Amino acid sequence: QVQFVESGGGLVQPGGSLRLSCQVSGRNIFGFYAVGWYRRAPGTNQRELIARITSSDVTSYVDSVKGRFSISRDNAKDTSDLQMDNLQPEDTAVYYCNALAGLQMQTSEALYPWGQGTEVTVSS
Repeated sequence: QVQFVESGGGLVQPGGSLRLSCQVSGRNIFGFYAVGWYRRAPGTNQRELIARITSSDVTSYVDSVKGRFSISRDNAKDTSDLQMDNLQPEDTAVYYCNALAGLQMQTSEALYPWGQGTEVTVSS
């Protein structure tokens, strides 16, 4: 059974930084699939894919986080990190990771059940 565990969230002031981490257990999968970070904003049920990294370390971002967030992966450890800088109130959300099917951001779909996520609150 594949399980994702996200960590590193918290309360941060606007302009601050956080580094989120994702650990997968149950199967070595990060070496085979693209990995994505999603977020679900308060009051919504939909998760938005915001960052994606392929098995060859090609990265993609949605415009709202481009230049502020950076995704990375360590296939040997089955981990992925999301470095978030210059955080803004609109970044407040629960953040999740997952392995992805699909060749591009627009066509990517999560492959496995979701973890609990890690909550990020950006507020002064």
